Amino acid sequence: MTPSVALLNANVLYPAPLRDILLQLALAGIYQARWSDEIAIEWRRSLIANRPELAERIDRTRAAMLRAFPDALVTDYALMVASLTLPDPDDRHVLAAAVRCAAEVIVTFNIKDFPPDALAPFGIVAQHPDVFLHSLAVEMPRDVLACVRQCVARLSSPPVTVVEYLAVLRRLGLMETAEFLDVNRHEWQP
Repeated sequence: MTPSVALLNANVLYPAPLRDILLQLALAGIYQARWSDEIAIEWRRSLIANRPELAERIDRTRAAMLRAFPDALVTDYALMVASLTLPDPDDRHVLAAAVRCAAEVIVTFNIKDFPPDALAPFGIVAQHPDVFLHSLAVEMPRDVLACVRQCVARLSSPPVTVVEYLAVLRRLGLMETAEFLDVNRHEWQP
């Protein structure tokens, strides 16, 4: 089965723990992650506005993402933007990139900005990252749990406990995902 293609909006790339798990799942081949340079610029700009001291680290992260996912960057969608209609015209580039890369899902916290009637003609749905992650976990529990184990293992300076990791996910609004991980913690805790 070919993994589904998901376009990651800037707001799901912004929080490092969420970005880490989304990219780890893509690296494991559970789905294909895509984003545009415009999305990456928006993510970088927002993060630097709040944490300017992280600018150099963010640039290294962006470069590492492109090395790890050389096919993830969506291009050649600009001509489509003007023909699309969304509640927030500034989000049209996201839908255009999703259409261009044949994404089945736009993973975003801003579900209301991507109404089903605007996406349906393209065969795309918008999903909150919790819905997206939880559906992957239900479909492929062992694979997802193995990826989470790797994510938590990387958090070593300082080490993060299972309880702390789950608390971070809950603060990000990933309630279903955190509950799934909590119930299955014996499968992934370091």
